[in-house]
Amino acid sequence: MTHQQMLSFAIVAGMMALFVWGRFRYDLVAVLSLLAAVLVGIVPADKAFEGFSDDIVIIVASALLVSAAVAKSGILEAGLNRVGPYLRTTQIQIVVLVGVVTVLSAFVKNIGALAMMIPVAFQIARRTNTPPSSFLMPMAFGSLLGGIVTLVGTSPNIIVSRVREELVGQPFGMFDFTPVGIGIALAGVVFLAFGYRLLPQGRKGAASLDAALDIKDYVTEARVTAESDVVGQTVADLHKLADGQVKVASIIRNETRSSSPLPDATIRENDVLMLEGESDALESAVVRAGLKLSREHHQPETDEATDEIGAIEAIVGPNSVLTGLSAERIGLYERFGVNLIAVSRSGERFKERLRTITLRAGDVIVLQGNLKRLPDTLRDLGCLPLAEREIRLGSARRSLMPAAILAITMVIVAFNILPVAIAFFGAGVLLVLFGSLSLREAYETIEWPIIVMLGALIPVSESIRTTGGTDLIAGWLSSAANMLPPTGALVLIMVAAMAVTPFLNNAATVLVMAPIAASFATQLGFRPDAFLMAVAIGAACDFLTPIGHQCNTLVMGPGGYRFGDYWRLGLPLSILVVVIGIPLIMLFWPLN
Repeated sequence: MTHQQMLSFAIVAGMMALFVWGRFRYDLVAVLSLLAAVLVGIVPADKAFEGFSDDIVIIVASALLVSAAVAKSGILEAGLNRVGPYLRTTQIQIVVLVGVVTVLSAFVKNIGALAMMIPVAFQIARRTNTPPSSFLMPMAFGSLLGGIVTLVGTSPNIIVSRVREELVGQPFGMFDFTPVGIGIALAGVVFLAFGYRLLPQGRKGAASLDAALDIKDYVTEARVTAESDVVGQTVADLHKLADGQVKVASIIRNETRSSSPLPDATIRENDVLMLEGESDALESAVVRAGLKLSREHHQPETDEATDEIGAIEAIVGPNSVLTGLSAERIGLYERFGVNLIAVSRSGERFKERLRTITLRAGDVIVLQGNLKRLPDTLRDLGCLPLAEREIRLGSARRSLMPAAILAITMVIVAFNILPVAIAFFGAGVLLVLFGSLSLREAYETIEWPIIVMLGALIPVSESIRTTGGTDLIAGWLSSAANMLPPTGALVLIMVAAMAVTPFLNNAATVLVMAPIAASFATQLGFRPDAFLMAVAIGAACDFLTPIGHQCNTLVMGPGGYRFGDYWRLGLPLSILVVVIGIPLIMLFWPLN
């Protein structure tokens, strides 16, 4: 072993130790590793930051933007709510939820697909009185299974594709992973439909900030337009569309108020509906029913093109200028440039028009306006902002645009019209350009710690290859595999990737393991494709801990899971992946 190889292995070992220790966040560990590699001379200084310009970084960031835009469009909730009444048993609910997450994860980043579906899972759990813990971990595992089906589903596939391009001059294509990935994903979904019973019962998720600040009796005012889906339908139909989470407090027609309308009352064009419910439920109902918030014709002013319109929750203070006045009487929009779009008052239900409600100290209101000006506006009004949380009321819009852009992007990539990085980067730009995401939302959506980690680790992992370390490890593995059949060698690589991933992060695992696997295959006289596939699947299928993949971490708090809960469902699923995956790899990617 040369001096350079020893330094390279020492840095990687130190990096893994810091990952396991958990004292420092993974992106800081990656940056420290890069700095150390440059200082000892195994990464040239002029190549230290080449990882940040790598296509992998662009693809991962762009995939997160696309995922966020699809989630915001509400198209998934609309589709699932149509089949919701037919999901009567826990097993059917798990099959549908896990199946949808698995399919979505094949086309958008798996963490994005899971994030889209978690609110839907909670809706179904509330409606059927089922513990969310029965859904969330199977959904997280389903998102990992779906990620292995296509090139862009998960970071390991993207990285492995680049390694193959360096070795044979041709990267893996968009659907080269599909034959093996679909077989594993189908087997995994079937297992999870029954295996969820292995999870401890009665786990309760931690209360979130949103739950602590839950305001259950907001009232907002929405107008029925010619394009609204509820024209000609009844109040009961609207309640059903909103899953019973929103009530029609009154209908105002031709300035005549109908208090507490009967369930069979017909909704007509130009009716004004006073809707009561939680903020998120109100927004969902407005979007799904195609309604228009009555005050939206007052478009808040922007000073610059980059200014954004948003909403904020606030409490009317004891000395507020709003106390004793209505939005109409004080000229809220004319004087302050903001719209009143919802009001909540504990223990009281409103029947009058929103603009005529006389506000009191202690009322909780939602104001829409220029986000840059809103803090000053609240101070002028004498209102106190609530602790920050996401308020979508008055901002989300039902739209097929994100889904259409995603579909077009997939076609472009599938037929090699454009490189993957350019196609997904272009999709992200179009989504911002067409308003599916604001610039602020786009920057907030990108997981910058993951981007920094990828950019920093690419040169570090490359140093193992340039110093000859990959060939050295491959030689050791080759010696260990001499007594194994070809199938055993492939199993060895996949299990090694599975074992390392919980400690190193799946993207980092592939960056380290893929060159080793390719060199290992060469020394055994085999083509590298099957071994690269084994690394990608092993690194992507981390079911044993909550820390190896963000999807597992994401559901830990909401599901109330403990560290030891993961292996109970994850260990048999990991064994299933090896048992199903190895034969499929050898079938579609022959060793010789």
